[in-house]
Amino acid sequence: MIFALVPFAYIAAMSLVREPHRRRLNAVAVGGAGAAYLSGGGMGGWEIAFTVVMTYVAYRGLESWTFIGIAWLLHTGWDIIHHVKGYPIIPFVEHSSLGCAVCDPILAIWCFAGGRSILPVNRHSPV
Repeated sequence: MIFALVPFAYIAAMSLVREPHRRRLNAVAVGGAGAAYLSGGGMGGWEIAFTVVMTYVAYRGLESWTFIGIAWLLHTGWDIIHHVKGYPIIPFVEHSSLGCAVCDPILAIWCFAGGRSILPVNRHSPV
């Protein structure tokens, strides 16, 4: 399943960003993921409630990898709900929510481990 490769590409790309910028960029990314279903996920007002919760957790993630990991796990649950009862995260890819539910826990594990770079240290990294 191609979806299982996506989080590793994401982690590799994020590994190019130095700390603390990596943590903050990931907090912003997971905050955006929290609003991914907002325009048509099929869960009505619950979409807004979920976005509010994710915004708060992502905000806390600006200073904590643990909160970013929690946010990815929350998003995993929301992906599963959408796969079973709602609409897919990518409207023209039927099982995209299920694929996202496969990716997100891998990202959460990486975050719980401190979001460390998986690439050799590059002191001259531009970011």
